[in-house]
Formats: sequence, structure tokens, C-alpha cells
Amino acid sequence: MTDSTPGGSGDQDQGRPLQVVLPIFRTYWFRLTLGLLALVAVDFLQLIIPLFVKTAVDELAAGTATSPQLLKLSLAVCLVAIFVAVLRFIWRYLIIGFSRILEKKLRDRLFAHVLRMDQPFFERYTVGDLMARSGNDMATVQMACGMGLVAAADALVMSTAALGFMLAIDVKLTLIALLPMPLLAICTRVLSGRLHHRFNLVQEQFSLLTEFARTTLVSVRLIKGYALERFQEGRFQVLGEQYVRGNLRVAVIQGLLFPIATLVGNIGMLLILYYGGTLVIEGRLTIGSFVAFISYLYMLIWPMMAIGWVANLVQRGMTSLRRVQHLLEQQPVVDTGPTLPLPSTPATTYSCRGLHFTYPSATQPALSDITLDIGPGILGVTGRTGSGKSTLCKLLLRLYPVADGTLFFRGQDVNHLAQADIRNCLAYVGQEPVVFAETIERNIALGRPEATKEEIEAAARAAAIDADIRAFTDGYQTVIGERGVQLSGGQRQRLALARALLCDRPMLIIDDALSAIDVETEQQVLQGILSLFQKKTVLLVSHRINVLRHADRIVLIDAGRIVGQGNHEALLHHSFYRAMTEKQQGDA
Repeated sequence: MTDSTPGGSGDQDQGRPLQVVLPIFRTYWFRLTLGLLALVAVDFLQLIIPLFVKTAVDELAAGTATSPQLLKLSLAVCLVAIFVAVLRFIWRYLIIGFSRILEKKLRDRLFAHVLRMDQPFFERYTVGDLMARSGNDMATVQMACGMGLVAAADALVMSTAALGFMLAIDVKLTLIALLPMPLLAICTRVLSGRLHHRFNLVQEQFSLLTEFARTTLVSVRLIKGYALERFQEGRFQVLGEQYVRGNLRVAVIQGLLFPIATLVGNIGMLLILYYGGTLVIEGRLTIGSFVAFISYLYMLIWPMMAIGWVANLVQRGMTSLRRVQHLLEQQPVVDTGPTLPLPSTPATTYSCRGLHFTYPSATQPALSDITLDIGPGILGVTGRTGSGKSTLCKLLLRLYPVADGTLFFRGQDVNHLAQADIRNCLAYVGQEPVVFAETIERNIALGRPEATKEEIEAAARAAAIDADIRAFTDGYQTVIGERGVQLSGGQRQRLALARALLCDRPMLIIDDALSAIDVETEQQVLQGILSLFQKKTVLLVSHRINVLRHADRIVLIDAGRIVGQGNHEALLHHSFYRAMTEKQQGDA
């Protein structure tokens, strides 16, 4: 893997970012070919108009022009203009439409890739950064592959054809018009290099701004609770000012490219007016040819200006494409070799054999020498805060990598099994329940979208939340808002539990997900779990003795090690478990 730091040097050092979009270009080559042919046709039709003007001017100067002849030339110009309008619509529809298709396919690929990544990836990249790359960067790539492609092709065809017509009129006059061109090439090369660096910084600043806005809006109740509105406004303003300053530095480069291109074109025009006018005075060039030459030179000024614009679009597009490519090249740390079929053992069984684990950013192990068998029944897990209970759950969910020969699922090393096969056997309820701004029904049916209304309601009753749901005006069709703002903490936990129960998978992992539920409701929930998970495996992480009493076996973890296991009565001999029991009984 390359540089793993978001926006780090690895973003610039990736090779061949165009490989990301070339397959899409190959797929739509016919559409692009038609669009480019229409574009070329427009350019050549525009080049014909000065020839009509030249003919009219020369006839007028010679005194041979007649009204019918001028009318024919005028109608020819109108006819060409109509064809230009039709063909311009065609190339815009085909090429600009292609750029939108490319943007969609690239964004779909990036979204699917991000969903396949594991937990270490999301610890390196913020949501704001991912949103910036899938939004702002995609728009920049689309612009480069749309209008950038059009401007580049148009400039190439127009400049080549215009030069050809100019050479046909007068070779020496054409060479004089091209004298300022090296100045434009040098300035474009120097400014484009600086533009790339500055635009990359702007994109990184946009990522920071997006992430700050997201975290603030998500935590808006906490912000209001601490009266931090003005403080957050100030921080947002600082980030906004940094983003504006970065954009202004980019605008300086962009602002120089266009005036320099225009200056070069006008210098050429000045030279032509002097030298070409002299040729007309001396009779070596007709007035019509001189007017046509100036028209072609004006057509050549647009490609000169387009060089700066295209360079700007291409540099910005390549910068954004490298950022997108950098994400696409990231690979999950939790990787499997050649996958084996999932063992068909009826009961889900995990086995840990000397399991060790240390978080990537930590120096001390979170788990050490865990040897444990997890089979049918209820296994309770408890211990001090930070002892490694949640880490064990994450490893069972295959969110982090483990060494070969330390974790087995149904007797097979997990590193030889497909992650999806393992996860399809698990249902999980975490400490912080995740709910979406959808209806309650859709939230519960997340794991089984095809579930019937009766099945959803049965899962809600088992999680002791059915009565709470029916208390809402719209019942199961109630939209609960962003992060379940309409629900209490206990209701969110029970809703998440109902979602897991509805999946009806062989193993259920509950990571301290009953902490916000009162004792009476807690017992109802436990009874619902016991009724639905008979002969299945339940791993229940909790600090509550009333919950742990239901476990067939309890594992006590301290500082990442198993320091005791057995039923409730057996663990009373352990000082920590006994102290926890006595305190909770005293509080009761």
C-alpha cells in the first residue's frame, strides 16, 4: 500500500491516474467518436464563412458585385450557421452527456469500493474527506472530461485548420502572426505546475471544512447543550477563510493564464495589422484576403486562450483524479487468501487460540493470549472499561486482521474464509446503535428488506419496543429523523436489537447494547432473546449482573487477558466480579 495519509504525498505519486477512467472511455468510444466528428464538422463549417466574406469583399472592391450574388452569399452563410447550431447541439449532448455518465460510474465505483473497506481504512479517512472526494473531486473530473475534452479537441482542430487557411493566403504573414507563441507556451508550463500544487491544497481544505460541518451538524444537540454555537461559528469561519485564501491563490494562476493568452493573440493581431496592411497598400494582398486572414487569426486567438483554460481544467482534473485513484488503490487490511467453502456445521462456533491484537495506532496490545471457545448458548463477557471486550467483538466481526491460526470459525481459520460468509452468520448490536433518517419499519428491516410486516412487528415485540412504536402517531411509518433524534437512547438500542433479531442468524453479538434500558424492560428483552435464540449462540457483553445471570458461562477480561470464567456463582470468588455484584446489589 502507498502513503496512507489522506491528502499526503502518495496522492501525487500515484502512477497513471488515467487508468481509472480509460475503461469508461473505451466503453463509450462510439458516442465520443460521433460527438468529436460533430465538433470537427462545426469547426470546419465556421472556417468556411470567412471564405464567403472574402469573396463578397473582393467583388465589392472590384465593383463586380451584384445583389443576387450577395444574396446567395448571405443565404450560404445562414445555411452554414444553421448546420453549425444543429451540430453544436449534437456534440454537446454526446460529449457533455458522456462526462456526466463518467462521473456517475466513477462515483458508483468509489462508493462501492469504500463500502468494502475495513475499519482501519475509516480510521485514516474522515467522512468529510470521503464526501469531498466523491463530490467536489468528481465534479472537477467531470469538467475536465467534458468541457476540457471539448476545448482541447476544438482548439486542436481549429488552430490546425485556421493555420492551414492562413498559410494558403500568405506564408510570411502567418509566420509573423506566430512569433509570440513561444511566450504563451513557456508561461503555460510554468503556471500549470503551480496550479496543480495549489489546487491540491484547496481540495484538502475543502475536506476539512466538510468534515467540520458534518460533525457539528451531527452533534448539534451537544453544541447547544454546552452553548458552543459562537465557538463553532468561529472555528467554521476560520476554516472558511483558509479555504477562500486557497481558492484565491488558485484564482491568481487562473487569472494569469487567460490574460497572457489574450495578450499573445493581440500582439499577433498588432503585427498582422501593420505588416498585412502594408501588403494591401502595396497591392500584394487583396482586401478580401486581408479580411479573411484577420478572421482566421481571430479564430486562432480562441485556441490560444483555450490553451490556458484547458491547462487549468486538466491540472485540476488530474489532481482530483489522483485523489480518487488514491482511494481506489487502498486495499482492506483484513484480507483473505484463497477462500474455502463455509463449513456446514449446524451451530456457529468461534474458537480463539492464543489470540493477540494491537490497534494500528497503539503501542500496547488490546488483547493478549485469548484462548476461548464460543458455542451454542449464552456467553457473558464482562470486565473493566477498556479491558478489551469490544475489541473481541470487532475481531469476531472481522473488522480487523488477525494472525493465522489464532481465530477459527466452525473449525476453519477465518483467514481462509470469505468475510461475507462469516458476517452472514452474525447479527450485531453495538454500544452506539446506528439508526437512519427513515421510517421505523425500514430501520428494523435493514438486514432483511423482504421481511413481512408481521415479522417486523414480532421482532419489535421481542425487543420490547412494539408498545413504544405504536405510541407514535404514524406507528411503524414514523420517520425518526437524523440519527433517530425522535427516539430516546433506550429506544434506539431496542430498535437496533429488533433489527438484529429480525435477521435470525445463527449467532448474535450484543456489545453492551442494553445499558440505556431500565431493569424491567431489560428482563423483557432478555426473555425475547432467549425465546428466539434457543440452541443458537449469543455473546452478551455487559456490566450488569442482572443480565449476566442469564448467561450459561461468563468470561471475565482484564487488561486484554481472560482472568476468569465460569457461571455467576463460580465467578463470585473473583474479587472484581464480587465487588461489582455487591455494588449493584447495594445500589438496588
